[in-house]
Amino acid sequence: MMLKKTMKINGVDVSKIVNRNERRVAELVPQILDEYYKDYIFEALDIQDIYALTLNLLPAAYAQAGSIVLSDRISDYELRSQIRNAVERVLDNPTRATE
Repeated sequence: MMLKKTMKINGVDVSKIVNRNERRVAELVPQILDEYYKDYIFEALDIQDIYALTLNLLPAAYAQAGSIVLSDRISDYELRSQIRNAVERVLDNPTRATE
């Protein structure tokens, strides 16, 4: 796991603000790929694009230490749906080199 660098804005540390969906998306992507795309060999850039695009398709869910998070959790169904949407978009428009 990569350590996050400290980021400051006007001296205020903002590096601990995280998108609460990141971990869930990272856990669900392999499941979706195994379930629906077994026959396709994804390159590293494909996986990165799928991950980033999925997060961009979801509503923002940022939190910082000490924040109170109310129950606005996105359902697994919605996450899985957006991951599949991202996979299809990446497959239709890959940014990787084609032979």
